Amino acid sequence: MIDPRDEINIHFGDEESEDVVVSSGAPAESDEFDFDPADTQIVEDLEPRELAGFMDDEPMPDDMRLGEVSVSEEGLSLPVDVDRPVNEPAPLHVSPDELRELAEVEAELDRRWPETKIDPSLERIELLMDILGHPERATPVIHVAGTNGKTSTVRMIESLVRALGRRTGRTTSPHLQMVTERIAIDGVPIHPRDYVRIWREIQPYVELVDAKSAEKGGPQMSKFEVLTAMAYAAFADAPVDVAVVEVGMGGTWDATNVAEADVAVITPIGLDHTEYLGDTLTEIAGEKAGIIKSRWNKDDLLTPPDNVAIVGEQDPEAMEVLMKRAVEMDASVARAGAEYGVLSQQLAVGGQNLTLKGLAGEYDDIHLPLHGQHQARNAATALAAVEAFFGAGPGRPLNIDAVREGFATAISPGRLERVRSTPTVFIDAAHNPHGARALREALSAEFDFRRVIGVLSVLGEKDARGLLTELEPYFEEVVITQNSSPRALHYDDLADLAEEIYGEERVHRIETLPSAVELAVALAEETDSGDGIVSGSGVIVTGSVVTAGEARTLFGKDPQ
Repeated sequence: MIDPRDEINIHFGDEESEDVVVSSGAPAESDEFDFDPADTQIVEDLEPRELAGFMDDEPMPDDMRLGEVSVSEEGLSLPVDVDRPVNEPAPLHVSPDELRELAEVEAELDRRWPETKIDPSLERIELLMDILGHPERATPVIHVAGTNGKTSTVRMIESLVRALGRRTGRTTSPHLQMVTERIAIDGVPIHPRDYVRIWREIQPYVELVDAKSAEKGGPQMSKFEVLTAMAYAAFADAPVDVAVVEVGMGGTWDATNVAEADVAVITPIGLDHTEYLGDTLTEIAGEKAGIIKSRWNKDDLLTPPDNVAIVGEQDPEAMEVLMKRAVEMDASVARAGAEYGVLSQQLAVGGQNLTLKGLAGEYDDIHLPLHGQHQARNAATALAAVEAFFGAGPGRPLNIDAVREGFATAISPGRLERVRSTPTVFIDAAHNPHGARALREALSAEFDFRRVIGVLSVLGEKDARGLLTELEPYFEEVVITQNSSPRALHYDDLADLAEEIYGEERVHRIETLPSAVELAVALAEETDSGDGIVSGSGVIVTGSVVTAGEARTLFGKDPQ
């Protein structure tokens, strides 16, 4: 690692760190949330993390995970299996009334400033956190920004931390199928009733902030700001040991940036959200770099700060911006391809086998049940982030068995996810040219399809031409459709664009996603040269997170 101090010193709640707010709410094993700002208290003498325990202890027992939904007269339910492995879906019971209440809350939140808009200010979320007793300070944070790979990296980080025996909170965005996916405790999306309860408990304080903002001529809190506050409140109330937080958009002005992260992670940066973040990599990197913050204690200027930045592979212009920010913030830095990286990658059944170079040395015999070199690189970044968080270094590696378990049980729904065989159907949430290129490269490297049919629906503000162009060499034909988002590009407009790139004979246009998938499967099943062979063909459903989520539901996959 690059560090003028030659070591990483991460402190939490000891005499060298700022006061930390913790909750005196429900115990860890409770499934109930009852967040009340009055229940928080300042604790000055929390014990620092015991690094040896994090690295050497046996992994914690499996926890409850989310699972397959079945419908009965009592409502939605999931099978109970106390012996299931980590990350396997777990029992969940959701009544029709609870789903109705969830829908009502979503309708309320959807009337707020949309989360796709950015107001360059943290004033509203900072005020709300202050009113709530600063739940964002109740637990250390690993903060992840970037253009592509954020969600997969967050999920791998979380899986590793849980395998190392600590309770996690996770917040990601956007969701694939159900809004409760955005807030998870120990890898399990919170129950709809808890989502509703948390909103109702903080709602009066949110409305107070709305009123304060209106007095100054500002907007009410956005939906994303509210969801961020709900996540931090849920983490403080669970409570969790570590919060793994994905940036929504950008970094500097993202609501999640109200927290002071122990480790800031920047995944590869590309052109996306250019209408808000800028239309050059330099501008976008400047926004992403905002999560790298100084952690100097103004009351103890003799103690070096303990902030760490983990930087994934970047184009030179983006890397220059990130490194400049790290120097300005006195952050220790680890870079992909230098301080950490992928040493070897081999295809394996259901994924790939890796040897990774971490900050503490080599970790071998790692099975990752995800496809593509980009996921191998994400895994290396996740490992470096967890090493930095726990203070691992030369001679102080993480427990190898826990690392192997953490990666072996990692999941990333909607990311080159197989949902059917014969013909093989994959779902991928690629929504920009950078993501489409990673998808094409992964498919070309790992699968020998004779014929591939693409199903695409893209949001209107995205670079549809760039995405279609990246996938054109791989797709024999494309079925253009339209997902249910009001932001979706009309399928006729997308099909017209596709015909310019693919030629009219290779493009089909179908209004609805279910019909489009049905046609794509039929095209993939067509026999070849009269030999009766139908294997070796594939269908790829992609173009946006919304498209991937709706396809998961179509194929009977449950939210995770």
